Amino acid sequence: MRPTHFDVVPLACHALLDSGRGEKLERYGNLVLARPEPQALWRRRLPDADWKAADLTFERESDRGGRWRLGPNARSEARGKEPAWAVDVHPAKLWVRPTPFKHVGLFPEQATNWRAVTRLASTLDGDGPPRLLNLFGYTGAASVLAALAGYEVTHVDASRLALDGCRQNAELSGFTGPGLRFVLEDALSFAQRELRRGAKYHVVLLDPPHYGRGPKGQKWQLEDHIAPLIETAVGLAAERALVVLSTYAVGHSPLAFSNLFLSQGGDGLAAGELVLEEEPHQNLVRRTLSQGFCARWWRGLEVRDVLP
Repeated sequence: MRPTHFDVVPLACHALLDSGRGEKLERYGNLVLARPEPQALWRRRLPDADWKAADLTFERESDRGGRWRLGPNARSEARGKEPAWAVDVHPAKLWVRPTPFKHVGLFPEQATNWRAVTRLASTLDGDGPPRLLNLFGYTGAASVLAALAGYEVTHVDASRLALDGCRQNAELSGFTGPGLRFVLEDALSFAQRELRRGAKYHVVLLDPPHYGRGPKGQKWQLEDHIAPLIETAVGLAAERALVVLSTYAVGHSPLAFSNLFLSQGGDGLAAGELVLEEEPHQNLVRRTLSQGFCARWWRGLEVRDVLP
């Protein structure tokens, strides 16, 4: 029996080179990064020399973050006060920016959701382009890819820096159309206001943090607010629509997310883990590394439209 997870969609710009001892070694474009990974409980397969040669290694300094240490032969893109470099995620080009919170602004395990959403665009016939709402949109890889696929996108985040990151990704990808709207707002407050207005969306993406603050000090706590968020998202769903929830909150399982959706009706539900697949090592079994949990709820759609 194999654990349930969504399909891994390979990206040319990314590779999981190795994992173990609470860390993962990845390639983003031409640069190699080493950073903490609590799920990697096993032994590493590559020698220590490969890990020490990483362009950037994250060193935790407190529970609030840390810093990136340059490798002995770090490439020029890794140097400077705020290193950044562009990678190709066809048809988009996106920025990789290591942060003091160990994130890099790009989440390759989400490629399975990006593919599902972009392929769905051609099946959503209507009077105009399909509409997509991205709540907690962060730096907006999903928003940019959806806009390039023909969606009319509303990208919502409580952080001005995150919105700027999405704008920069759109500009880098050459997207100049009017189909990408940016909203600086508390995600749940905005969604509930849209529901009162009678707005409808063909795709709603939810990627909530465990804890956060809105621009007006609104408190977000996943345990307290995830149920009304899902109810609101389903209320915003058009007759033919997909709602995708993904989260990196430790302590909650795909089963818990499934139960949240079960009372919402609909025509289908799939839940599981989002994973990365490690590069092959000799004749050893190829390992998968859990990165988070995901649920997809839909109505008016065929399974083949949602789980390609």
